[in-house]
Amino acid sequence: MMADERQAFQGHLIKIRNKLIRCAIAVVIGVSVAYFFIEDIFKIMVLPLTKNLPADSTLIFTGLTEMFFLYFEIALVVGILISSPYIFYQIWRLISPGISQQKRTSILTYVICCCILFIGGAVFGYLYVFPLAFKFFLNFANENIQALPSAKEYFALAFKMLIAFGIVFEVPVLVFFLARIGLVSVEGFRRNRKYAILLAFILGAVLSSPDVVSQFMMAIPIILLYEIGIIVAMISGKKRKKN
Repeated sequence: MMADERQAFQGHLIKIRNKLIRCAIAVVIGVSVAYFFIEDIFKIMVLPLTKNLPADSTLIFTGLTEMFFLYFEIALVVGILISSPYIFYQIWRLISPGISQQKRTSILTYVICCCILFIGGAVFGYLYVFPLAFKFFLNFANENIQALPSAKEYFALAFKMLIAFGIVFEVPVLVFFLARIGLVSVEGFRRNRKYAILLAFILGAVLSSPDVVSQFMMAIPIILLYEIGIIVAMISGKKRKKN
């Protein structure tokens, strides 16, 4: 019996190893593809800033190896994003056999919603918040001070804001999940709405860039998403009662 258990455990480890190798290969391919198109990716990423720069201004780099490593970091992030569907598929193939059909459907629904909302939040930040925020920052330039934004600093700020907006857009799923497991009721969410609004503005100040416009642009979606989460949880609760 012990030998059979040991053999089954070793077989499981081999499966995990094979899937990790496949995921690593997928990441390498994704990074390679991203690096091949790195100039185009770079132009797209800096577009919200360069559109607001004066005609004779560009981004700069101050270290000889700075752009090489920055390009690699960008390619790594984009490569992981490209390969993420395949990575998730491999993880799902590994864990799904031990999950019931009903739970599989629920987990997949949560994961798909989370992915869509995260991407939606990042796109919202890129399209609407970035141009306003960078325009605000560049307004400090005048005849005595010239803006010379560093590519490294720009991408550090851009990635931080993209991740922040992606996480913020997960609010409806969080509200729905907490209501679904009964940790907090829909009535509780309604009753604590004022605290949610306060928290939204605090998060807007902490997670976004330090200008009022981008803070509001983050706080307002949080409040709206909070309300959407309450509505979704309320509809789900009514359906469960009918069933």
